[in-house]
Amino acid sequence: MSFARRGPALWQLRSRSLVLGERTLVMGVLNITPDSFSGDGLLADQDLAIERGLAMLDAGAAILDVGGESTRPGKREALPFEEEIDRVLPVISGILRHRAEATISIDTYKAETAKAAVAAGVEIVNDVSGFLWDDAMASTCAELGCGVVLMHTRGRPDEWSGLPRMGTDEVLRLVKVELGERLGAALTAGVRAERIVLDPGLGFGKAYESNYALLAGLAELRELGRPLLSGVSLKSFLGQTLARLRGGVDAPVEERGNATIAAVTASILAGADLVRVHEVRPAVEAAAIADALLAASYGPGAGTREIQDCGLLDESRHRGSGW
Repeated sequence: MSFARRGPALWQLRSRSLVLGERTLVMGVLNITPDSFSGDGLLADQDLAIERGLAMLDAGAAILDVGGESTRPGKREALPFEEEIDRVLPVISGILRHRAEATISIDTYKAETAKAAVAAGVEIVNDVSGFLWDDAMASTCAELGCGVVLMHTRGRPDEWSGLPRMGTDEVLRLVKVELGERLGAALTAGVRAERIVLDPGLGFGKAYESNYALLAGLAELRELGRPLLSGVSLKSFLGQTLARLRGGVDAPVEERGNATIAAVTASILAGADLVRVHEVRPAVEAAAIADALLAASYGPGAGTREIQDCGLLDESRHRGSGW
């Protein structure tokens, strides 16, 4: 049985690094919004948001991804960055007050929000637009020296329903080319390669069947030379697939948990280094099984040994990194 092989890598963040390749890291989603597609937004209760974030860390999340603006399908108006900052900063500060060692990312496409979040202690900027929606974002991230996730999106949320459908043979080619362009733009702006992780943007402007072609082809995206993050959690294409078991009715968000775990497992075996999820503990357990299968295929600890052989792994430098 053949699975994608993940190469060893150190993901350099603002003040620390994460070891990728030996085991899958789980990123927990913490939405500080009233209108998340997943229905898990916690805008009205920041104390509860902090509590949920701490619970995710206890459940095994290596990273908390805090977001203050929904990018749900059909969304039209952008949230002013001042309001986005007001939503996320108290939660970020609260989590770090309790867990100073926590690795937090900010889910934003706005440079001003990124600056405020990093100043508050955030390590990673996760930009769903791949630096396309704010001209200042690339140079800002270069100046901040933070970790970066560049995601591929096809158009904006209010455009998705009207986009022409792509054939399953087209989507992987398009994402590979355009993610390569976003990577090149980031490097040109001064973001160092070792700070960048790529995300194919499953569900972001891709029609139902296209997402499975993209998921199946993750290994090809590794040819871009950077680690990969997969965000399949609770996505609508999973609900559409489950409709076959429900008399043609899509499964609602709250009934996509088992499908999410299947897609998380598939992502890891297809080459993802990190997975982004709403429910952390089931994903951590699924990742442990998938990682064991990869170890059986390629040998346990191979990634770490290769890093050591290259003289890159100094354990004293990486304490508290979530490894």
